[in-house]
Amino acid sequence: MYCLQCLLPVLLIPKPTNPALMETHVMFIVLYLVGFFLERKPCTICSLVFLTAVSLICYSGIGNCIFWGNCEGHQCENG
Repeated sequence: MYCLQCLLPVLLIPKPTNPALMETHVMFIVLYLVGFFLERKPCTICSLVFLTAVSLICYSGIGNCIFWGNCEGHQCENG
């Protein structure tokens, strides 16, 4: 489970409060995760634990997911 040392801090990165910066945040998280999985090639158990944690966080409520903001069912306005 050494692989999780670099994956779990991704869940602790705070989301920006400004909706205009949300796209940049999502792009950073996605690129970091893709780069991590391509470079480090974590084991299957670590990958499943991380994906389960992300899905549980996203499923737990609106605004909790690291991949989108809390726009309450409508698209965020950038401006």
